[in-house]
Amino acid sequence: MHTNRLAEEKSPYLLQHAHNPVDWYAWGDEAFEKARRENKPIFLSIGYSTCHWCHVMERESFENDAIAELLNRDYVAIKVDREERPDIDRIYMTFVQSTTGSGGWPMSVWLTPERQPFFGGTYFPPENRWGHPGFGSILTQVANAWRDQRDKIEESARDVVEQLRKHVEVAPSRGGVAFDHATLDSGFSVFRRTFDTRTGGFGGAPKFPRVSIHHFLLRYYARTKNQEALDMVLLTLREMARGGMNDQLGGGFHRYSVDDHWFVPHFEKMLYDQAQIVISYLEAFQVTGDRQYADTARAIFDYVLRDMTDVEGGFYSAEDADSVITPDQPDLKGEGAFYIWSIDEIRALVGAPASEWFCYRYGVVEGTNVSNDPHGEFTGKNILYQHHTVEQTAEHFGQPVGEVDATLDHASRILLTARAKRVRPHLDDKILTSWNGLMISAFAKGGAVLDEPRYAAAARRAAEFVIARLYDAGSGKLLRRYRAGDAAIPGFLDDYAYFTQGLLDLYEAQFDLRHLQLAIRLTEKAMELFEDREAGAFFSTAEGDLELVLRVKEDYDGAEPSGNSVSVTNLVRLAQTTNRNDFRLSASRALSAFASRLSVAPMAVPQMMAACEFVAGQPREIILAGERDSTAMKAMLRELHRRFVPNRVVLLVDSLEAREALKAGIPSIEAMQAGEGGAAAYVCRDYTCQLPVFEPAKFAELIQ
Repeated sequence: MHTNRLAEEKSPYLLQHAHNPVDWYAWGDEAFEKARRENKPIFLSIGYSTCHWCHVMERESFENDAIAELLNRDYVAIKVDREERPDIDRIYMTFVQSTTGSGGWPMSVWLTPERQPFFGGTYFPPENRWGHPGFGSILTQVANAWRDQRDKIEESARDVVEQLRKHVEVAPSRGGVAFDHATLDSGFSVFRRTFDTRTGGFGGAPKFPRVSIHHFLLRYYARTKNQEALDMVLLTLREMARGGMNDQLGGGFHRYSVDDHWFVPHFEKMLYDQAQIVISYLEAFQVTGDRQYADTARAIFDYVLRDMTDVEGGFYSAEDADSVITPDQPDLKGEGAFYIWSIDEIRALVGAPASEWFCYRYGVVEGTNVSNDPHGEFTGKNILYQHHTVEQTAEHFGQPVGEVDATLDHASRILLTARAKRVRPHLDDKILTSWNGLMISAFAKGGAVLDEPRYAAAARRAAEFVIARLYDAGSGKLLRRYRAGDAAIPGFLDDYAYFTQGLLDLYEAQFDLRHLQLAIRLTEKAMELFEDREAGAFFSTAEGDLELVLRVKEDYDGAEPSGNSVSVTNLVRLAQTTNRNDFRLSASRALSAFASRLSVAPMAVPQMMAACEFVAGQPREIILAGERDSTAMKAMLRELHRRFVPNRVVLLVDSLEAREALKAGIPSIEAMQAGEGGAAAYVCRDYTCQLPVFEPAKFAELIQ
């Protein structure tokens, strides 16, 4: 079996290509030096280990000896895991999108030895088909062009980089405010226009759960009481939970729906999706008190704890869409094979009448319930979705609701146990600081809102894992990736921003002062490494990385929120917590830099709009005095966590150390006392506090 350099890497994606006949290099000096020495262009392939079309292109092209011969002869071939190196991915995705009008993975880009792009695309079939040029013929044509017109290509590539630099440039607004209430109203109107009033979501198929929009709309609702903003989110969450995109047996959400009603998913599961989606369900539960949202949140949390958590407490990155169809053919895989069912399988495992009730409830039919199946992946199989409610199922079969509910729950457990014996999808078990930060936020909030100690403990363990394995206290810097005992790659803005957010949410749920103090230090370090003090906002990468042809200030809140949006949110929260002007000014500079985006393209920056809502909502300081574990304090915290109160910071004065640390920002904390009942709550605005309250009911009135 052929083995190339990627066998020495830790990335699961790179390791998947370690036995290709292609002479792959990892991104680095060895590859660049070879390209310069041999005057060869670079072929750069970017993807990730749970990417369906990356697998397809590997099978068709990178395992093909003839194509490998072309690559090895004419190019220096480099593989990059986009999840490990989002900085590289971001630069070349900008190029591919600007030159082709679309992007995706696998991404294929041709570069000069100086790493300047001159041609690119995404997936290429091995031969000409489906209107796409064949990969082999492209390799030959580009190699010929490089040999015959190298000077012209290099000049063009230099121009391309200069155009990209202008394209990604972020300049501060000239005068005026970065945003006002009209900006936020305009953003709401844009989302309202794109909302699908039938099944929720924004836009048509394929439908992605773009949760940053939920975050903005819920905060807009909290400030304006605009019922439509709330209704858009609630309908979306209900329909998402009903559909096949929600794993009805095991919990957790698949990446997106290929149709417009959340039914047929692309079956990969990403950690960052679970982390963001679950917060939307928690917040919907806080707003409405409706248990259906809490139940969906619990299912997501339980999935992550069961299938995505390392023994040391960190969270894994993703599970693949493709999985083995039958154990006796381990190389034959199909999308979603692990998750789908024939009606005969269910009948054999569950038995009557429970199987009939289950099939009615979850839309299982003879044959398949998927009407549009161009690749024949669902022949004789069903995707589970909530076709009927439990109440409708009970009425249809003339049985008591309680009995049907219990029977369906038992049937689900039987099927989940049986499914666990199937060959699981590939697990990408690398642990990323950024995505762990998102999940720490989620578990911290989940533990508090649902009053669930398991979730609270998971947030703490993951935070301590990142601190122990991926944080260097001496330099104050984060690393990005941990896998198989190896921590590597200097952290990017996303790592600092998401993990800081996780620490802030963890502090406000559990009040370990170390977490707040580390959040402050990491924010200071992020300002030092990434901030553009003159023009405002944050670069995604630190200054001085000579491997990159440009630095980008990412602002698009897509599948993940941008590092700038989360950084701004952290800054306004910390400014409120510490009363530090440098944090306020940094946030103000960033918002000013993105002022035109906020007003002209709010659809691109919903998470930043949510940060603006924090400022517009005149945030309050809620200061609790008393013992954290006292009965009185627990009662106060229950009132706080069961309500959706987004525009606030929460501090706990439970020791001399906490008092000394917190009064530096808010001097009035010096005089705050618990009182005879053991707990007091001070609700302040602009550091002017109302009289303390000692009863949970009065506290609830104040914060609501």
